[in-house]
Amino acid sequence: MSDTIIPMSVDDINLSDPRFWARPLHERDDAFRALRQQRPLAFFDEPEVPSDSLMDPADLPPARGYYAVTRYADIAEISKNPADFCSGEGSVSVRDMPPEIAELFGSMIAMDDPRHARIRGIVSRRFTPKALERLLDSVDETAQEILDKAAPKGEVDFVEDIAAPLPLLIICDMMGIPRSAYPEVLHNSNVILSAGDPEYFPPGENPQEILIGAGMSLLGLMNELAEDRRKNPKDDLTTALIHAGEEGDDDRLTPQELSSFFILLVVAGNETTRTALTHGMYQLTRNPDQREILTRDLEGVLPTAVEEIVRYASPVTYMRRTATRDGVQVGGETFQKGDKFVLFYGSGNRDEEVFEDPDRFDVRRDPNPHIGFGAPGPHFCLGAHLARREMTVMLRRMFERIPDIEATAEPERLFGALPLVNGIKRLPVRFTPTPAR
Repeated sequence: MSDTIIPMSVDDINLSDPRFWARPLHERDDAFRALRQQRPLAFFDEPEVPSDSLMDPADLPPARGYYAVTRYADIAEISKNPADFCSGEGSVSVRDMPPEIAELFGSMIAMDDPRHARIRGIVSRRFTPKALERLLDSVDETAQEILDKAAPKGEVDFVEDIAAPLPLLIICDMMGIPRSAYPEVLHNSNVILSAGDPEYFPPGENPQEILIGAGMSLLGLMNELAEDRRKNPKDDLTTALIHAGEEGDDDRLTPQELSSFFILLVVAGNETTRTALTHGMYQLTRNPDQREILTRDLEGVLPTAVEEIVRYASPVTYMRRTATRDGVQVGGETFQKGDKFVLFYGSGNRDEEVFEDPDRFDVRRDPNPHIGFGAPGPHFCLGAHLARREMTVMLRRMFERIPDIEATAEPERLFGALPLVNGIKRLPVRFTPTPAR
């Protein structure tokens, strides 16, 4: 966060340049502020696709560029209007993806109605707060289990030892995935969301093979689990989804739809909570006054603190939408069929027209109509309730058991061209060691 607002020319900003995403966060925030104020629907060429990238340029249709949507109101308007701004032509990649990759990583966030509504309806009936009540009760035990391992050490990597295990263990337990598969699921979800980070895509290796291999590994795990649950039903989400619709209606997922939902759940469900928790730990270290407010009244402040952490972190960097007809309007401008729009949620969450002093981290911020889980509309995050619960429980237990925990270095951020997630790979922390329960 910068202390002063430095004027910036929008002509110097290129959101498609990987070097932009390597800049410090406060510089990126300054750039998005300039775009909101000077050119809120700026046009950019699509990111270049080198020959050793995730996608072979020869397999791609001609690039037509995209409009960066940086104002809160415009993001909300597009999100609420799927008839004019569809997801089915691409939602998690600015470039149109080759059919084999699109098929492998397809999910309901990359679908339009009626298929999207059908699949979301099937899943949401088994993903409501009431349906998740027993699972939510287990979040506390999982958080305690994680802290039992970390608390005696005194120094750990916050991502590896605290933030990453919580959502992934919850998801594995919810789906009925054995704990022995945890490392495999974690590694492959990291690969899928890494945006080409060299740590996961070593130079000289075929990145397309690495990406597809990660997806196929998760598909294999899901297919194995699904086959077992058909023969041996258990009290888990996989069994519920497999046996849905057995009364003869169409209320069931195809094997491909089940596999796609599984990848969405283990990847997106893991990453959002992990990223938000890690950003929250970093900001609470950088803002000791806010940390004091929170820890002095955990139960009273946690609800607003969690929302502020999600706003400030904006774990998902963007989603893409595509105009479905000529003449659609955004922000008073007119666009044509096929025009691409990239919705930058972090920019919307810093919009001065919506949030007072938006660059200030304020754990008591209220109201806080952030779009950290997506803007209102058919694609609003299905797991928002679970993510909020996971964050609330972990922060409560963490500050109860290791109250002096603090970051000791700058976070190591995920690096890639136009990354889908605002990821942090590592964040060292220290605290006074305490025994396990």
